[in-house]
Amino acid sequence: WNDNEEATPDDHELVQELYTIWDKINPSRVFEDWHDALQIREEALERFSLGLLDLRTRAQIEKLFWSVARDVHDITSSMEHPPEELRKVARLVNRRIREDIPLTDHRDVPMEEAKKLGAIALFGEKYGDRVRVVQFDKSVEFCGGCHVKSTGRIGLFRILSESSVAAGVRRIEAITGQVAEESVYAQEDLLNNLKSFFNNAKDLTAVIRKTIEENDGLKKQVEGYVKEQVNALRDRLVSSARECGNGVRLVKAVLPVGISPEAAKDLAFQISGILPENTLCVLGTSHEGKPLLTVMISKNLIETKQLNAGQLVREAAKLIKGGGGGAPHFATAGGKDVNGLNDAVNKVVELANIMG
Repeated sequence: WNDNEEATPDDHELVQELYTIWDKINPSRVFEDWHDALQIREEALERFSLGLLDLRTRAQIEKLFWSVARDVHDITSSMEHPPEELRKVARLVNRRIREDIPLTDHRDVPMEEAKKLGAIALFGEKYGDRVRVVQFDKSVEFCGGCHVKSTGRIGLFRILSESSVAAGVRRIEAITGQVAEESVYAQEDLLNNLKSFFNNAKDLTAVIRKTIEENDGLKKQVEGYVKEQVNALRDRLVSSARECGNGVRLVKAVLPVGISPEAAKDLAFQISGILPENTLCVLGTSHEGKPLLTVMISKNLIETKQLNAGQLVREAAKLIKGGGGGAPHFATAGGKDVNGLNDAVNKVVELANIMG
C-alpha cells in the first residue's frame, strides 16, 4: 500500500478500518494497533473463505496488513525492551538451567541429517558436508566449540544490559556462573550501604523518594532566595551605573559573592532590560572557585561604536587564564585565575574605549 494511497468511502468497511489503523499507528499504542490489524485480517480471511468478500477487497486488506506489519516492525525494532520483559527472559533461562537438561552431541553427521534434526546456524556460519550438532532438548544448533555437559552446570544467569547494535537488531548482554554469583553479592553490598545511609530503613524506596522530594523543596527555596538576591544586586548595579561622558553608560562590578553562571547571565540580561540603550555591562563573578567574565552591550552601541562583546571578552579572558566568546551583544569567558578578575573587567572597559 503506497503512502499516497487513501481509503475511500466506497471501499469495504474492513479496508477503511485497517487503513485508519495504518494511518494513525504510533509507538504509544503500537501493540494494540497490531492486535486490531491481526483481527481484521483474520476476519477478512474467514469472510473470503465463505465467499462473503471479493478478491479485490481481500487483496486490499492483505496489502494494508503488510503495510501495518512493516510500520510495526520499524517502531518496535528501535524500542528498548521493558525491564519486565527482560525479567521474563531471565526467568525462562534460569528455569531451563535448573532443569539440568543434558547435552546430546551429534558428531560428524551429514548435513542433510543435521537439517532434519532442526539444527540452525545462529550466526550464519558456513559448514562442510559433515558437521557437529549439539542439542539441549528442543534447542539444536551447528557448533564446533565447547559446551557444558548439562544446563545445570551453567549455574546462574543474569542480564546486564540491552542495547541496539544495528537497524532492527538488539543485543542482550548477560553473565553466568561464578561471575553472576559475585554480581549478586556486589548488589547486596550496594543495597546494604544504601540502607546504612538511611538508618537501615525497612522501606528503602519510600525513604529515598521522601529524601528526593525534600531535596527538591529545598532547591526551590534556595532558588527563590538566590532570585531575591540577584534582584537586589541588579537594583544596586543599575543605580551605580555611571555616564562616561560620550553618551555611554557603564555598569561595571566584580561581585564579592559567588553566583552561578546562569545567575550571572540572568543578572546581565535584567540590567539590559532596565537600561536597554547606550549601556556596557561588565561583570566579574566566581563560582566554585572559578572566575567568570560576563559582558553585555546595548545593540545600538554595536552599530554606533562598532563594539563586539565576543571580541572584548576573548581578549580580556587571557587575564584570568581562560577563554570564551559569544555574540556581539552578549559573551562570557571562564578561566582558572580568580585573582585576575579585576584586571579582566578593567581590560574590557579599556578595549571598548568608551571613557570620555
